[in-house]
Amino acid sequence: MFVLLAWAGGVALAGAVVTIWNIVGPGFTWLVAASSILIGFWPVLGGDWVVAVALLAAAVGGVAVKRNRTVSGAALGLASVVFAISAMQYGGPLLAITATLALGGITGEMLLGHWYLVDPTIPRIVLRTLAIGGMVGIAVDSVLVVATVGAPSGGVATGVFWVLAATTLLLMAGVLGALRHPAYSGAMAATGLSYLAVLTGLATVFIGRILATGGSPL
Repeated sequence: MFVLLAWAGGVALAGAVVTIWNIVGPGFTWLVAASSILIGFWPVLGGDWVVAVALLAAAVGGVAVKRNRTVSGAALGLASVVFAISAMQYGGPLLAITATLALGGITGEMLLGHWYLVDPTIPRIVLRTLAIGGMVGIAVDSVLVVATVGAPSGGVATGVFWVLAATTLLLMAGVLGALRHPAYSGAMAATGLSYLAVLTGLATVFIGRILATGGSPL
């Protein structure tokens, strides 16, 4: 549940940044708002009504974008905060924040990169900003997991965690490198790499939380 809440909060955060930056039309905001809702609604089925507030805020963010982008971005930002607060009960405040930043930056870069392939006029600095945010989030998150479990060593789960964390950072470094090429193919390569980074990033956060809570998924 932690991973879904952090992921939903991260997507909402990326949507808030892009919406307030005002570089794309309302379609992107609709996409991230809907994605955040679909990813994060599961706890409501178990009676977690705090998450319902986040879902409502995300919905407001999607609906308001055509009338007022500031209100829309603020609503998505609120959704991100509430999702993160709900995630804290499963993984603690710091780990919830870093996971939200990591998954939001990586997923946001992937979604906006796909948008860029349709509209190449989008400034690449936003793609770079999201990518850097995702890299910082994964790096700090991994350090905090190590601090939480006391620098674990040995075991299949720990080995997989290190490999996934390093792979995610390498993929996102590749994204930044690809974005340096002005040709359209550079953005295509960056988007493809970010798809892979979303998968490895999700796995990194998932296994990291298992390690942090003393269990093992394998």
